[in-house]
Parts: sequence; structure tokens; C-alpha cells
Amino acid sequence: MGTFLQQKNKKHFILGLLFAGWLLSYLDRMVMGVAVVAISQDFQLDPAAIGVVLSSFFAGYALMQIPGGWLSDKYGSRRIVIFSIIAWSIFTVLSGLAWSLTSLLVIRFLFGLGEGGYPSASQKAIAEFYSKKERAKASSFMMSSNSFGIALAPLIAAPMLVWLGWRWMFVAIGAAGLVMGVLFWKHLHPPQKAEWDDNEGANKNKVPMKTLLKSSSLWKIMIMWFGADIVVWGLAGWMPSYLIKERGMGILSTGVLASLPAIASGLTVMFGGVLLEKFFSGREKYFTGVGMILTSICLYFIFASSSVAGVITFYILSMTFVSTAIITTYSLPHKLLSKEIIGSAMGFINMGGQAAGFLAPLVMGFLISGFGTYNAAFWFLIAGAIVSVIAAFTIVNNEKKLNIESSKAAGQ
Repeated sequence: MGTFLQQKNKKHFILGLLFAGWLLSYLDRMVMGVAVVAISQDFQLDPAAIGVVLSSFFAGYALMQIPGGWLSDKYGSRRIVIFSIIAWSIFTVLSGLAWSLTSLLVIRFLFGLGEGGYPSASQKAIAEFYSKKERAKASSFMMSSNSFGIALAPLIAAPMLVWLGWRWMFVAIGAAGLVMGVLFWKHLHPPQKAEWDDNEGANKNKVPMKTLLKSSSLWKIMIMWFGADIVVWGLAGWMPSYLIKERGMGILSTGVLASLPAIASGLTVMFGGVLLEKFFSGREKYFTGVGMILTSICLYFIFASSSVAGVITFYILSMTFVSTAIITTYSLPHKLLSKEIIGSAMGFINMGGQAAGFLAPLVMGFLISGFGTYNAAFWFLIAGAIVSVIAAFTIVNNEKKLNIESSKAAGQ
């Protein structure tokens, strides 16, 4: 009994540590949105250059998703988690030492590569510490950190920027990451063999990456996530500007109010995983499909509302409903796949989301410049939500089918 309680407490502690790692990763990437104002003054950057700086992280991050997943499956979560945290923390420190636009772009790209292994490795850790029936709920809790990270980043970064300046702000945050890396090195020791391992299936370490790429189910989940992340990163990148320039809000009030939708999203992901398991298990596509339909409706009313209160209300609702895609994206693969291939699968799926993170801010910027209004940019977000709806409703929630797809491809 004592051993059981010790193991239970251990895996919950690791889950909390993974949650903290995600929070830190979002703080490291999102502070650039706050710091770029001061950086643009120091380096004399125009809006186009600022957009490239903001997107440079996602270029490296997206490229590392599939290799990071493969490496997680090959070497386990411990090595990749520790390497990723140390690598991105070093490049965070170096961000504060950038001396030109070119050096900053290279550093942020490498920062993205360094951080790119963490998503798949953290999902791999979930699979190593939790039984298959527990993983969806554990993953939902862990991924709620993303929204909380988006909410906390401006609240933490703004005071640091004032007190320390943008260079020392990056150094301080990078130093915190190195401390986090030490914590993972000390505590993240996956069990050599868990009691549920024998029930994971017969394809242990037998499924190559090319096999996963032939799975229509994973492609549909990836496309669903791509459309949803168009919404998430589009709003994260441009809503502060929209509120200030189009709705006449001040910078301070915008920072506070812009954190509310992210908090709502985080709470939805945290508790929505329980809701999904209790009422929508086996029907995840309807959970997400309906959620994304409601997201598209709320996006329309953001720019159609006549009052700031209406804008903020529908902004909060948009982020709440888009969270249904976050929950399904990071829980359904755990139901469909064994832990031996979950890292590669999540790397492939997350690549779609990070490609959206690269494209959404750039496309919206061109649309706003070309049409002279934010309305066209919001229609672009609505289109992304509709893509997510279509992909969600075509997902086949059938574990046996996906395993058959993998087995056939592995035998070819």
C-alpha cells in the first residue's frame, strides 16, 4: 500500500513539474511580444521586421516537432525534456545579448529548435508515468498550462521590462529555465517497466515514422489542430493591437483584459478533460466539432460588436470554445496509440499547430495592411475555425482502426 501511494504521489509530482515546464516555455516565447516594442526602438525595426521577429521562433519550433517526437520515442522523455529546457534557456539568455536584427532572428530560430522537443517529450512522459486510461485526463491538465502561460506572460514580463530592461529580462528568465532543467534532471526518472506495459499492444518499438504519416486519423487530428491554432495564435498576436487601435483601449487595461480569455481557456482545458472523459468518450469529434462551430460564431461577433464589453465577452467565449480542440488534440492520441509511438505522433500533430503559429500573425498582418481593416483578418480566423470543424467531424474514433493502419504500414 505504501509503495502504491508513493508511486501515485511521484507521478502527480512529475505531472506538476511538466505543467511548470510548459508554463516556463510559454513565458519564454510570449515575452517577446512585450519586449519587441523596446527592441524595435533599439534596432530601428519597422512593423514588417517586427512580424518576422515574432514568427522566427515558430519556424524553428515547427521544424523540430517531428524530429523531437522521434527522439522522444527512441531515447525516452528524460533526455529530451532536459536537453530541450537547457537549450531553450541558453538561447533565451542569448536573446538578451543580441546585437542586430540578424543575430536576433538567428537566436530566436535556434530558440524555437531548442524548445521544439519539449511538447512530444512531455507527452511521452505522461505515457511513461500514467496508465492508458489515465493519460487523457493527465494530458488535459498539463496542456491547460498553455493558456495560463499566455495569460501570465504579459503580467510577469511587463514589470520585469520596466525594472530590468529587455536585455536583462531575457537573462533572468533564461536563468530560471536552467534551474528548471536541474529539477527535471533530479526528479524525472521514468519507471523501467510499469504494470500496464504488457497491455500496450504488440507493436512495441516497431512503428517507424513513415507508418504514422500514412495514418489518415493522425492527419485529420493534425489538420483540426492547425485550424484551431490559426485562431489561438491569430488572436494572441493581434488582439492587443486591435483593442488599442480599433477600440481605443489603453495599454495597461488591454494587458489586464487580454489575459482573461487565456485564463478562461486554461480553466476550460483543465476541467474539460474530465467532461470529455465522462460524457464524450468515443465521441470526441462532436465535442470539438460543435466547439469550433461556436468559436467561429463568436469570432464574428468580436468585430461586429458595438461595445468594448461585447468584444471582450466574445473574445473570452472564442478562447473558451477553441479549447475543445486543445483537449481533443492532446487526449485522443493517448487513447488511439501505445506509449512507444506517442512521442512521434504528438510531434507530427503539433507540427500543424506550430505551422499555424508561424502563418497566422503574418497572414493577418498582410490582410490588415491590404484591406485597411481588421475585419478581413477576423474572416481569416473564421476560415481557420471552419477548417478545424471539417477535420474534426471526419475523425474516426476507432482505436482498432488506427492500430490496423499502423500494422499494415509496418508490414509493408
